[in-house]
Amino acid sequence: MLTRSLILDIKSLVLCFFLTNEGQFFFFFLFWCLCSVELKCKMKFAVYLPPKAETGKCPVLYWLSGLTCTEQNFISKSGYHQAASEHGLVVIAPDTSPRGCNIKGEEDSWDFGTGAGFYVDATEDLWKTNYRMYSYVTKELPQLVNDNFPVDPQRMSIFGHSMGGHGALICALKNPGKYKSVSAFAPLCNPVLCRWGKKAFTGYLGTDQSKWEAYDATCLVKSYPDSQLDILIDQGKEDEFLSDGQLLPDNFIAACTEKKIPVVFRLQEA
Repeated sequence: MLTRSLILDIKSLVLCFFLTNEGQFFFFFLFWCLCSVELKCKMKFAVYLPPKAETGKCPVLYWLSGLTCTEQNFISKSGYHQAASEHGLVVIAPDTSPRGCNIKGEEDSWDFGTGAGFYVDATEDLWKTNYRMYSYVTKELPQLVNDNFPVDPQRMSIFGHSMGGHGALICALKNPGKYKSVSAFAPLCNPVLCRWGKKAFTGYLGTDQSKWEAYDATCLVKSYPDSQLDILIDQGKEDEFLSDGQLLPDNFIAACTEKKIPVVFRLQEA
């Protein structure tokens, strides 16, 4: 039930609305950044604030969505509100790519370009100005959130689905100590070896495959300097992309086992 609407300008952000449910505030904010420094374009993202945010700083969870998604998919479909409210978690959900940059080819396919940023910092000339999703997600967006919302940056975790699960894993592995935990649902675990990853990495990073490894969870975990990271992977057994060789969780689990990094892998009957 929509109870109030409010417009609030905070460092080029606009607050759209918040919701309540049965007397408990489910602060459900939609924001858009007028211009991302990293991405050189307007970027939308969603912020959920639990009731506990009224009285103090809360842990913060960053959600990264998968191919073709926007900041709306998780917010509108996942039903996370009750759990986030009960546990006092702030949830941040960014978009999956820059949009409207007028780059040749950005709208040509569903698995590359718009809606498919793959959470990398592109180095190829056509994409490197705008497609810097890794830096946006790990630096610019958290700094903005830390400065403007009641979050505890020392209690920050990250999770995601499919392409976003890949993004969550690499963000955690490339930044030891930054995130308390990382959870991934049906993630692309070894994108240098799957069709989606090869297409995206070639387009954004070029043909030098050594550059690809910097954004591959299975490659990154082999050089991870610590074992203190809580990793959860949740995977459906009947997922067509698992059988099709796009996800490759066994490769990641084997690399973690070799490094003695614990990982909880839950294979669901679905």
